[in-house]
Amino acid sequence: MKILTVCGLGMGSSLILKMNVESVLRNKGISASVEHMDVSSASSASADLVITNAELVDNLRHLSCPVMVVNNYIDTREITQALSDAGVLSEGA
Repeated sequence: MKILTVCGLGMGSSLILKMNVESVLRNKGISASVEHMDVSSASSASADLVITNAELVDNLRHLSCPVMVVNNYIDTREITQALSDAGVLSEGA
């Protein structure tokens, strides 16, 4: 599974989100490739899931994969919920 974490410039906040997504996945025993990038690059990238914030989600709705919104990039509960809603985490995981 390939997950993209996306912010405006692909530097700071998407990297923080990437590290926290990896942490949640690791704690749940799930292996995935997680990459961070800017919204322009992500709009033409291939992935199984994209995680971004509410301001950028409309720029990515055309992708064929789910696009989930996480507004607090350090809140592991919000990240866990987004991964659950996207079907990455099983019920009760």
